[in-house]
Amino acid sequence: MKRKSQAKNKTATLAAALAIGMAGALGAPPARAQHGSAGLALAQQQNCMSCHSVTRNFMGPALRDIGAKYAGKPDAQTYLTHKILEGSTGVWGTVPMPANTQLNPAQAAQLANWILTLK
Repeated sequence: MKRKSQAKNKTATLAAALAIGMAGALGAPPARAQHGSAGLALAQQQNCMSCHSVTRNFMGPALRDIGAKYAGKPDAQTYLTHKILEGSTGVWGTVPMPANTQLNPAQAAQLANWILTLK
């Protein structure tokens, strides 16, 4: 039974790698490839998408706009990780972003890194 699970995991990993490779070979835009990434999956699992969208303003700013705003700053990843964990108010308008206490620092850093690729 354990070998079947391992085989399924390897097959799924290979299929994902093939899909990403095909997207690159076919000239898919980098942002489109990123939308299917582990970062998006984590954002969906942790309810980030309840207030944010990748491409449009919703209750919070579009994640692509956040990435564009901070992409050129040397401490962007650290800054965004902190904002994700601790919350924020007044940076993007009047609606506060609550602290995401369900995330650990590694997950927040993964989200921050992913957001910075969306620019």
